[in-house]
Amino acid sequence: MTEMLWNRFAPFLSKRYISSFQTSALSSSSSSSSQIQPWLFIGLGNPGEKYQSTRHNVGFDMIDAFAQFHGIPLATHYFKALFGEGMVDGVPVLLAKPQTYMNLSGEAAGPLAAYYKLPLNRVLVAFDDMDLPCGVLRLQPKGGYGRHNGLKSIIYHFRRNREFCRLRIGIGRPPGQMDPKAFVLQKFNRTGRERIDSAIKEGVDILTMVATKGLAEAARLSNVDQKYKHLRSHDFQD
Repeated sequence: MTEMLWNRFAPFLSKRYISSFQTSALSSSSSSSSQIQPWLFIGLGNPGEKYQSTRHNVGFDMIDAFAQFHGIPLATHYFKALFGEGMVDGVPVLLAKPQTYMNLSGEAAGPLAAYYKLPLNRVLVAFDDMDLPCGVLRLQPKGGYGRHNGLKSIIYHFRRNREFCRLRIGIGRPPGQMDPKAFVLQKFNRTGRERIDSAIKEGVDILTMVATKGLAEAARLSNVDQKYKHLRSHDFQD
């Protein structure tokens, strides 16, 4: 009966069910559900219609696609983020899209991770990356922030801890002498959009693997294929 109630109500529970996860009566059950920590998937972007479909918002696009695929509504405003929670093959998953604008993303990410008492190896951030060819994805367990101010803000609000997971979404480099700040705020051309749309579908599968198989296994299964995708795309400019 306990397991039935858990399966029914877990998607709708908030901090209370997570903070008591290990110490409740569920911990005495033989069910593996009681041992599963939630994942927090955060997609970066800028709020508002003006920024929809721009390169800088592919993190938002990834979370939207994942939420739609798994039937997780993103209807709650929580800690300066659009927020949703659900289950993916028995694993609790929390989704967030900071509404602070990109450069202040940590103001949402930091409090969310702290509120749910999550270790940073159960937090994954999806974001645009100019250092990868357009449409190429890469999973990493940790890293710096490069030139990405959204990541910089998150690291600051994680008390300068960089050991959170990342899904890097390649958008390619700006052509010629174009200002990178202008480049990321532009929309993709047709070819670029097709590549990103394909990447987002692949990203939904990758995030699902992260939730169900763990980051290391998901990275092992996906990173090699992604590495050799679009072999000529280093010459491609949107």
